[in-house]
Amino acid sequence: MPLQPSDRTKLDPTEDTVFYGLPRFVTHVDEGFIQQLTDLYRERLKPQTRILDLMSSWVSHLPDEIEFAHVEGHGLNAEELARNPRLNHYFTQDLNQDPKLPLPDQSFDAVLNTVSVQYLQYPEAIFSEIHRVLKPGGIAIVSFSNRMFYQKAIQAWRDSSEEYRVELVKRYFTSVPGFPEPEAIARRAQVPSFLQMLGVAGGDPFYAVIAQRV
Repeated sequence: MPLQPSDRTKLDPTEDTVFYGLPRFVTHVDEGFIQQLTDLYRERLKPQTRILDLMSSWVSHLPDEIEFAHVEGHGLNAEELARNPRLNHYFTQDLNQDPKLPLPDQSFDAVLNTVSVQYLQYPEAIFSEIHRVLKPGGIAIVSFSNRMFYQKAIQAWRDSSEEYRVELVKRYFTSVPGFPEPEAIARRAQVPSFLQMLGVAGGDPFYAVIAQRV
């Protein structure tokens, strides 16, 4: 198991449904990150396939010119999901309370998770579910930066370096039989993190871990 019990703790232990009860119609990363993510989706996702956008919100950052057969959204705030124009259907569920997805086996060609993996307290269970709902040959793309709701991120994430967080997500994948060694993309920010916190522009770092179901 990649995580110990203490690694899973949060500074704010209240249920996530309370914290995310009000909609936030904002983006949590900068335009540079969003462009890199959309470019990655453009490169790796195929038209007319079935996509699961896990832990989504009011925007999915999918390329406008690519049409998909179905985009299923999941999140915690129904108002945000209802505003997302790329979703054909959505459902709400607290994955830290119930990690079992109400979705059929091998029903998606791709599973996406954007700037949310840091909030999963039982990522091994969720990544097992990602594997279950992916078709053979299907792809999972987990992307993140260095931003977070600090009080809701798990301790293993809060206390780690950016490099270790990449390794942590890779371990989430390899903890599940059927996921081979994942690919990692790491593009660090152009300015130190303490200057970013002071508002100095330099671009959010961009990280993505990508795995394909055998």
